[in-house]
Amino acid sequence: MRIQLRPDDGVKVQKLRIRGVPTLVIRPAKIAAIPVAVLWIHGGGYITGMKEMVYMSRAMDLVKKHGATVLSPGYRLAWQKPYPAAVEDCYAVLDHIDKHRDEFQAERIVVGGESAGGGLAAAVCMMARDRGVHIVFQLPLYPMISNIDTESSKNNHGRVWNTRRNQLGWRAYLRADAKKTVSPYAAPAQQTDYAGLPPCYTFVGGGEPFYRETLDYIAALRAAGVEAEADVYPTDVHAFDMLYPDDAISREAIRRFNEHFEKALKQGT
Repeated sequence: MRIQLRPDDGVKVQKLRIRGVPTLVIRPAKIAAIPVAVLWIHGGGYITGMKEMVYMSRAMDLVKKHGATVLSPGYRLAWQKPYPAAVEDCYAVLDHIDKHRDEFQAERIVVGGESAGGGLAAAVCMMARDRGVHIVFQLPLYPMISNIDTESSKNNHGRVWNTRRNQLGWRAYLRADAKKTVSPYAAPAQQTDYAGLPPCYTFVGGGEPFYRETLDYIAALRAAGVEAEADVYPTDVHAFDMLYPDDAISREAIRRFNEHFEKALKQGT
């Protein structure tokens, strides 16, 4: 397992406080920058994690291979403040990017993240659509988006994340509403109108809790006429690409992730 929570010499890092939210701004150090800003949101089940997790995430490829500028917000965790604190913090950073596009070379804006960060990414894209901010592409990797048990999150004993931890995260984030009908900004799987959301790419492990909700999200986007695709890998290790980046399936997932980002840029979405 390779854990990297520090920047390397391939990036330049600036620390800002954007509308009260501590945020890392990461730019390429060795290749030319492109006019794309990525809001990348860390995971941790809404109850743990930190903005520095971006250094072990897929977002680093977007900086070092493609030249994007990545912003990683240190949103409030559920033990500090429950919903809607986390999603509003993330949206505040997105809105700041939108209003300061020249500063962040944000001719186009992409939103992504992993796990709970993937869930927040999906929610932020819904907020952006409803509030009039244009997002060109979304990358919610193995997203935590359903507060209601699915066939894969129920009785799941996968490694890293499982049913018990999943329910704990939702209880912390939504409190008494953890198993109720809530706003799609809280649990994006409860969205009923997917039209107009950004094109999407994601991947997920076939044995992990978020398998079903990930594929259901992709199916709902497609049904609404949104271009969306998911890859499934044979593992029950949640966040396998971050924890075991040198494994064969991780290398393939990383390759496909970069391929889809490059394709989105060429299409000019």
